[in-house]
Amino acid sequence: MSGVAPDPYDEHRRLLFSTAYRMLGSVADAEDVLQDTWLAWHSANRAEVRHPKAYLVRTVTNLALNRLTSARATRETYVGPWLPEPLLTTPDAGAETEVADTVNTAMMVVLETLSPVERVVFLLREVFGYSHGEVADILDRPEPTVRQIAHRAREHVQARRPRFDTDPDRRARITDRFIAACAGGDLNAVMELLAPDVTAWSDGGGKVTAALRPLHGPDHVARWFLGVLAKPQSAGIALEPTTINGELGVLFTLGGTPVGALTYDVADGLLQNLRLQVNPDKLTGLR
Repeated sequence: MSGVAPDPYDEHRRLLFSTAYRMLGSVADAEDVLQDTWLAWHSANRAEVRHPKAYLVRTVTNLALNRLTSARATRETYVGPWLPEPLLTTPDAGAETEVADTVNTAMMVVLETLSPVERVVFLLREVFGYSHGEVADILDRPEPTVRQIAHRAREHVQARRPRFDTDPDRRARITDRFIAACAGGDLNAVMELLAPDVTAWSDGGGKVTAALRPLHGPDHVARWFLGVLAKPQSAGIALEPTTINGELGVLFTLGGTPVGALTYDVADGLLQNLRLQVNPDKLTGLR
């Protein structure tokens, strides 16, 4: 006796989440888009849907594009630097929320500099491998226009994409040394791990204490970071090496509850571009 065929939405849910998350940089918004997609799918006339996967991807893409366009206006009044929501990509993250092949945080930040349409076209074409014609069909735009947008977006990303080490062992070693230096409150040890041109961003969203502007240089970054950890409200916070957005980073927990995530680039054995996410509204992907 044959089993019941899986619902196409359930079958492709991971792809749909990955698509929405990459487009929006927000776990919560991606989940909202998936809920709207589910409603659209279950109210659709299935007899008219010849290719369920294509229908679902198109629905997610256009819902995400609409949400991204409106979100840009909201972010203009955001308090302090805006960073994407971090997402655990360890085996311990739930199967429904894990996106093993998600782009790293550095790439997500670059994608934020694209226009909404450029971002969507770039992801569909360069990340998910759709042809220009397929992207044109999804967005209901002329193929020549899509080709122009794709070319412009690709050049933009290539010009801004950070160059950094990809050796996982080197990253693991510097992560362990950084955690040990922070735990010991050792200013000199922290500074020795930071690149001369290091920059740090922190996203508190006006909900918790965070630097309202980027910090530059090993001295400023190290002093600010250790100062945050020395505050009374930080007492009991544990730092753990954890895979975040596909790369080893540092998870901050208090009583077992995530309260922050640090991602960074490594170049020439030193930390660059530290990104600290502590906005409590943007930590759902860490739970």
